[in-house]
Amino acid sequence: MSKKRKGLEKISLIVIALIALTSCGQKEDKRTAPVARKANIALKTNTIETNALKQLSDYGFFKGQLAQLNPNENVYPYAINTPLFSDYAQKARFIYLPKGKQMDFKPNGPMDFEDGAILIKNFYYPNDERNPDAGRRIIETRLLIKEKGAWNPLNYLWNEDQTDAELDYVGKTMAVDWVNSEGKTKKLDYVVPNLNQCKNCHNANNKIVPIGPTAAQLNQRYRSLQEDINQLDYFKKLGILKGLSTAEAQDKMPIWNDVLTGSVEERAKAYLDANCAHCHSAQGSAKNAGLYLNYHENDQRRRGVFKPPIAAGKGSGDHQYDIVPGKPEESIFMYRMISNDPAIRMPEIGRSVVHQEGVDLLQQYIKGLVEESF
Repeated sequence: MSKKRKGLEKISLIVIALIALTSCGQKEDKRTAPVARKANIALKTNTIETNALKQLSDYGFFKGQLAQLNPNENVYPYAINTPLFSDYAQKARFIYLPKGKQMDFKPNGPMDFEDGAILIKNFYYPNDERNPDAGRRIIETRLLIKEKGAWNPLNYLWNEDQTDAELDYVGKTMAVDWVNSEGKTKKLDYVVPNLNQCKNCHNANNKIVPIGPTAAQLNQRYRSLQEDINQLDYFKKLGILKGLSTAEAQDKMPIWNDVLTGSVEERAKAYLDANCAHCHSAQGSAKNAGLYLNYHENDQRRRGVFKPPIAAGKGSGDHQYDIVPGKPEESIFMYRMISNDPAIRMPEIGRSVVHQEGVDLLQQYIKGLVEESF
């Protein structure tokens, strides 16, 4: 081979190497917040095109003063029986459905929504739980947007003046205080999740899905009306829910802290369904743990009774089983529920304080389990 040809090949290799290095340098930094995607979301005029709108007000969900959360046309308030505990924050929930769009009734799991649907959840603290007229502070608004058959989460943080909320991907820790129903001033550091944490909780078989709007959770009186009508029946009456026979024929999730709605065991199962089953299910991100806490799971071993942990370690507290019937103090369940160590506590995210009322219910539940029955 001639010296000239060898020289050209050498130059070519250098050029290729330089191109490769340049390309590597141009790769997206995974630490950087993802660029907002373009989404066709029909709001106000049903023709608005948006790049994950920067301000919550840009969507037109609410009319008048934004913080009043007074729903616009095609925005429907709803409530659920047993909600997820989020550091004692209260929630105001809404469904946006473009004109002519509907929900498909599903007896199990969340309702099936058409493209363009948006689930809206506002997290807030009343200034004084004893006095509704004392106002409130809204911390964040989380959206789940259905487009091209897939759900996409977005989060908006409210400003101090409560005039608007701005798109956020990275999360934040915020000091909050309020007066509870007993007149005591409570303070804590509220943790707003980042985008990846939102995706993890809403993960089912590696797809993002809604959690709360299931038939059993929605099956209650419609609180937003003076009229005494069931929420599911009302949505059917409006023509936005199809496939439902009657709400009376459907399962109803107990209210975890209302003794009139179910036994201790039934209410404990409802609490675990709302707070744990989005991960601890056969489809969730913790499916490999073999601990399944859906309300209708009847296999006691899968529910944790005499079930050893898959991976023993700090999280087990040197206990042998997730649940030891009659002995909450020997159950991994309770060890993790009463811990506030981020490496131990359950749920892993979404709380920074122990939910003492939830702990009390689960302790009652475990004490009521009789060992001879298993």
